[in-house]
Order: sequence, then C-alpha cells, then structure tokens
Amino acid sequence: MTFVVLEECIRCKHTDCVEVCPVDCFYEGPNFLVIHPDECIDCALCEPECPVAAIRAEDEVPLGQRQFIALNGELAAHPNWTQITRKKPAPDDHDAWFGLPGKLAELDRNGARRFGQPALGGQRSAARGA
Repeated sequence: MTFVVLEECIRCKHTDCVEVCPVDCFYEGPNFLVIHPDECIDCALCEPECPVAAIRAEDEVPLGQRQFIALNGELAAHPNWTQITRKKPAPDDHDAWFGLPGKLAELDRNGARRFGQPALGGQRSAARGA
C-alpha cells in the first residue's frame, strides 16, 4: 500500500509533508505534489503534516478521488515532475483555493499528458491516409 496526494493539494501545495518523508518519495509539479507509489514505504509520517488533509492511505481514498491513485504514479514517473526533499513556501494564493471542490481542472500537468491522450505525433493525420 502507498499514500496518495488528493485533489485538496491542487493550487494549495503546502510542502510540510516533504520534510518528514524518510525516503524522499514526493515529486512536484507547478501547483501539486504527488507521492511515487513505488518509493513510498507506508510510514504514514506525511499524512498528519498536511495542513489541508490532502494525503490519505490508498485504501482510504474517497470513491470520487480514486483517479488520484493512478495520477500520483503517472506524474511521479514523468521527467518534468522533480523530486522535492525540502519544504518551500506555499503559493501566495493558497488560502483562496483551500476547500474548493473540483480543482482537478486546475491541475498543471507540467507536460504530462492526460489519461487517454496519445503522445505527441501519436495521431496520424487523415490527410496522410490514416
């Protein structure tokens, strides 16, 4: 089992959790953090450190946010998402985003494709006889 960063983190991106992680399994994009599922040791130290309650054990992820289990793994493995090991200041406008629902649309994927999107150049043009 692993821990998962949920929608509550989008545009809030507090990094208190990063400082307590003994295996440095957090990765960051422009406005969101993720946990690499293959690196997390399920120690649970990060969960109580998150001031917006955005971290849950995989088996405690609410039904409406189950897509974040796969999303954490996908983004953590993307080369544009870099490992973070030290606390940074939260975004200036984090308070304005606290508790707002539906923030997935605000996620800056930092070059990572959305689920189901082909890789660049992956679609063949109909004009070329696809």
